[in-house]
Amino acid sequence: MSPVLPVAALVVAGYLSGSLLGAVWVCRALGRRDPRYAGSRNPGFSNVLRVHGAVPAALTLTVDAVKAMPVLWVAQREALPLWLQGAVGLSVLVGHSYPAWHRGRGGKAVASAFGVLLMIATPVAWVCALCWAILAWRSRTAAVASLAAALLAPLASYWLAREATLVVSVFSALVLVRHAWNIRRLGQGGEPGLARSSREEDGDVRPPEG
Repeated sequence: MSPVLPVAALVVAGYLSGSLLGAVWVCRALGRRDPRYAGSRNPGFSNVLRVHGAVPAALTLTVDAVKAMPVLWVAQREALPLWLQGAVGLSVLVGHSYPAWHRGRGGKAVASAFGVLLMIATPVAWVCALCWAILAWRSRTAAVASLAAALLAPLASYWLAREATLVVSVFSALVLVRHAWNIRRLGQGGEPGLARSSREEDGDVRPPEG
């Protein structure tokens, strides 16, 4: 059988699994307000943290990171070359960013990229996670931490997993593109912090983040 068919099936499966947004499903399961209609309206970890607190945010982070792993496990079990594993991982990130459902309103792919990197370039994933955590703690702004981690990822890959540098660079480019609106708001000083806001929980919404 041609390897094209199983690879195509994994790419489709990756996209569909990526389209399952952790923020939406976790908030539904917990009976919380849909994060696409509260806070920054971004269905991701940082907005859930601001609107609903630490526990829903941690669950969101877990779901978005783990959802990439089954298809990548299969890709690795089939001994696909790294660039094809990267294609499968990229399909997960595209699904998260531009989902088939949820009206196409996806997240920024940071947590999903962490899950993909854990499978493809594990040391790079942990270095970027540490960078994110330190900067998020110091700046109290998720966008700053995410942008820095995305810029660091290719450099860390060149140092720790050189064979994956090109693949990781593509992932980073997608994350940076998804943060274009945040970059503009950072320049204008209007990027929201990570602290939970009762105004956001009560429905004081902002324009969608991209």
